[in-house]
Amino acid sequence: MPESSSAASVPNTPSAEADVIYREKLWPNVWIWIISAGVSGAGILVFAPISAAAGYTAAVVLFAIIAVLLVLSTPSIVVTPKTLTVGRATIERRFVGAVQPFRGGEATAERGTRLNGLAYLCIRGWIDPVVKVEITDPSDPTPYWLTSTRRPDELTAALSRH
Repeated sequence: MPESSSAASVPNTPSAEADVIYREKLWPNVWIWIISAGVSGAGILVFAPISAAAGYTAAVVLFAIIAVLLVLSTPSIVVTPKTLTVGRATIERRFVGAVQPFRGGEATAERGTRLNGLAYLCIRGWIDPVVKVEITDPSDPTPYWLTSTRRPDELTAALSRH
């Protein structure tokens, strides 16, 4: 009977943490939280005809649900000497080609008119700068990854180091 191998989990040790070259969490901006509070406040309007307590309870529950979803859906960017992880995608650094940061109108064009339909995207509307990471793996149909980042120059520098 053939032996099967399973993926071993990497322990969260200080030595493994020391290998991280760059780490960023794409947290929502303050105005996203304000909008979330406003939307959850609509629960008061919906349930107030039943009772004020039901309205306030609904608002609190809605805000808690929205907050949990925002926190759980917040992607990370992690660069190690061997891998690049953006959101749920991971690639070996040997397949990372040219890396370009974009801001302002250029970032908008990269997310819009210049976007390749096969590109992997990790975009957050509340973060303007993006970094374009070329993928050189010949067996991967994805030409590049495009990710939002608050620190495009630091991410570019981390990916340019070999």
